[in-house]
Order: sequence, then C-alpha cells, then structure tokens
Amino acid sequence: QVQLVESGGGLVQAGGSLRLSCAASRRTFSSTSVVWFRQAPGKEREFVAGIFWSSGRTNYADSVEGRFTISKDNAKNTVYLQMNSLEPEDTAIYYCTTRVSISRNQNDYSYWGQGTQVTGSS
Repeated sequence: QVQLVESGGGLVQAGGSLRLSCAASRRTFSSTSVVWFRQAPGKEREFVAGIFWSSGRTNYADSVEGRFTISKDNAKNTVYLQMNSLEPEDTAIYYCTTRVSISRNQNDYSYWGQGTQVTGSS
C-alpha cells in the first residue's frame, strides 16, 4: 500500500499563501506522477496540480494556474504545493496521491493520504 502524508494546511486571509507538503517513499515517486486533489464541502474531489517525478513536467487546473506551483525535492522524497493569492473558493481538504501518469479524474487513483485542511477566509 502506498503511504502518503500531507501537511502544511491552515487558515489564511484571502490573498495569503500556504505551502503544502506531500511525503512518500522514493520508490513510489521514482517512476510515477504525484498529484494534488482537493475536496470542498458538498463538492466532488477535483484535480489541482500534478508533477511527473522523473521529468518534472507539471499540469495545473485552470482555476489555480498562475497562483499555485507544484514542485518536488528528490532528496526529501517530497512534493510541494505553493499556494499564493488564496481565495475563499480554495477552501477544501487537500490530498496528494500518485499514479503512473497524471489524470484529472479522481476515479483513476487508488491511494490517498490523510489530507490537510486549507481555509481561505474572506
């Protein structure tokens, strides 16, 4: 079973920033994509951003492109999501997961971390 640990969530004012972390084993990340999803109350879990571990290629949802940046630290086996210009609409539980290739469909993923709560206040 893949084990992922998300951290870094919190409460921020609109326009503020947070940096989320997703840690997993090197073996898991070495030949996969790592992807952030989020789920707001009453809504479906939605794709946020993804990164290919080997190449560094990234993909972003239209709603966050230009505000969020996904990156990785190979030595720490960790993927980050830098979130700037946060809005109330960004409020959700943020999850990281992994797959051979990036998909924007939550049903294509089998493993999820605990999640970390992000709240953007107005």
